[in-house]
Amino acid sequence: MAREQLNAAYNWNGFADRPELAAALADHVAGRLTKAIAERGTALLAVSGGTTPAKFFAALSAIPIAWDKVTVTLIDERFVPPSSPRSNAALVAANLLQNAASAARFVPLYHEAASIEDAAASDSEALKSLPWPLDVAILGMGADGHTASFFPDADNLPALLDPSSPRIVLPVHAPSGGEPRLTLSMARIIDAGFVALHIEGDDKRTAFDGAMGPGARKPIRAVIDAAPKAVEVFWAP
Repeated sequence: MAREQLNAAYNWNGFADRPELAAALADHVAGRLTKAIAERGTALLAVSGGTTPAKFFAALSAIPIAWDKVTVTLIDERFVPPSSPRSNAALVAANLLQNAASAARFVPLYHEAASIEDAAASDSEALKSLPWPLDVAILGMGADGHTASFFPDADNLPALLDPSSPRIVLPVHAPSGGEPRLTLSMARIIDAGFVALHIEGDDKRTAFDGAMGPGARKPIRAVIDAAPKAVEVFWAP
């Protein structure tokens, strides 16, 4: 692993390949969850969907920590039921909530509602009972610089990126996002004890470097700039 601090706001953790990255990130997250359990008797983990985290999920699921004291939720979710192949909840169930991690409690974001706005409002109320703040938040990133469901063309992007937002979950309408989305507010994400950005491939490294450079500020840059602690970027080619 190559670890290099390139900016006061983030640390770069580079790995030779994706299995090595998955194992290292899983070990790090398991350590953070174990520390939280030791300190307060419980731990709260929020993860992202997409194709990137599957190996990481599998590696984490096999680590024998006190999973019965861990609550897992999502960074964001498409407004689709778990039967959909585009459901992040289904991805987590198939890849993370297995092996030792099958003992964890999972709190999804999707539920049937008249509208995405109604779903987000009831989620915000329901999730108040979770043991905030997050102990670990695992982010992904798209080629357009979006993270969570903070798409550059979201019609409520300023509200999503409000670091003082009282909301836990917000609705997202963005043409580039496809379905309407539910997402944790940036305020909840950056309050986590440990925030990691998990990206893979040369294209994602190029996109990340571009987002951190001059020009219009991409959502991932907004999150990194607002985070009170350095974001740990985990990357492999």
